[in-house]
Amino acid sequence: MASSRAGSAPSKRGIFAASFIGTSIEWYDYYIFGTAAALVFGSLFFPEFSSTAGTLAAFTTFAVGFIARPLGAAVIGHFGDRIGRKSMLVLTLLLTGGTTFAIGVLPTYAAIGVAAPVLLMLLRLLQGFGVGGEWGGAVLIATEHASRRRRAIYGSFAQFGVPVGVLTSNLAFLAVSGMSDEAFLEFGWRIPFLLSIVLVAVGIIVRSRLRDAPEFEQAKKDKALSKVPIVELFKRQPRNLVLASLTSIAPPAVGYTVIVYMLTYGTTVIGFDRTTLLTLILTSTVLWIATIAFSAVLADRFGAKRIYAIGAFTAVVWPLPMFALVNTGDTGLALLAFVVAAIVQGIMAGAQGALLSEIFSVQVRYSGISIAYQLGGMVGGAVTPIAATALYGAYGSSTPIALYVTGLCLLSFAAVFGLRAVGSADGAPAPEGARATVREAGPVD
Repeated sequence: MASSRAGSAPSKRGIFAASFIGTSIEWYDYYIFGTAAALVFGSLFFPEFSSTAGTLAAFTTFAVGFIARPLGAAVIGHFGDRIGRKSMLVLTLLLTGGTTFAIGVLPTYAAIGVAAPVLLMLLRLLQGFGVGGEWGGAVLIATEHASRRRRAIYGSFAQFGVPVGVLTSNLAFLAVSGMSDEAFLEFGWRIPFLLSIVLVAVGIIVRSRLRDAPEFEQAKKDKALSKVPIVELFKRQPRNLVLASLTSIAPPAVGYTVIVYMLTYGTTVIGFDRTTLLTLILTSTVLWIATIAFSAVLADRFGAKRIYAIGAFTAVVWPLPMFALVNTGDTGLALLAFVVAAIVQGIMAGAQGALLSEIFSVQVRYSGISIAYQLGGMVGGAVTPIAATALYGAYGSSTPIALYVTGLCLLSFAAVFGLRAVGSADGAPAPEGARATVREAGPVD
């Protein structure tokens, strides 16, 4: 029986494709909203506001997606722990892809008045709800098929999707940024949103060929799954949930400072050209991807917790130098600022999938890692562009912004040391049946 399961298990290439391609598409959908919020949404959907107020309103709409993400993590995570990982991954693609396409055809304030920003916010909520369940499922469909000594490498499959989503979303906007301002505002910004429907179709085809990992299938067969996973999660592993959420703040705090806030700050305050900034961020993303791969290898060798802590420490020390380099107005120094920021994120990302997967038991794992990741994203990602805009408006300096990001990353650096793996003294006991299943089924190596 075990041999049969192992023989029909998906290949490493299939797992990589389902985790990486799907997540790349999801984050492409998500990041084009952030780029559009920084570049055009203020003038198109909030034209009666002042320049600063319009930017704040656009970033608030961007932040609304983060508010929905923990709810999506809880709901989709519940069914992911009850029904299976594969079906939820198909659902998340449909949700995010459909809403992204709808944003691309949404009338602006000039056409339908106040209904435009209201609809934009509702679509962003639905998009965030879908993204809330994406990352956890993509990580688990990979890590639960992996042997223990390859868990970080498999967990990094989904992590590649984040910078690739940044890369492709920036490429999409870079392709239309050469238009005149009038053409860009009239229809150019819509093109990246409309293209997403093709990418989603590809992702659904890839993910439909998946199957859940033996560990989860055995727990389902043994009727060992939790009836209400989130209740069991809060009851059995509240410490790991809180600490994992705090640990997850640093990557989005650094990432969204660069890929969202810097687009506004760099163009309106420092005077960079829009196309130049997009190109610099795009270039730095290549290093982000490479660092994820290198970090994952190190995490499997030296431990995910140790490597993540190193990454979190670099996140603490980099914001001040990063802003100082950008403030020079020099293109080369700004590129250096973004490249190092990309490396900082990559170190944490390469270890994060394995780190969070090993601290929750299989019955609550989808819920646990999804909620933790999305709560961290809400604090680190949603609030940061808004706080940065408000801080600069109040003080006229980037120093308070840098110190704010440093403080968020310091929380993550402190929290990671308190995490405990399943089966350790402070972690929930690992199910014996699930551990046996993994050994018998022969996870992909």
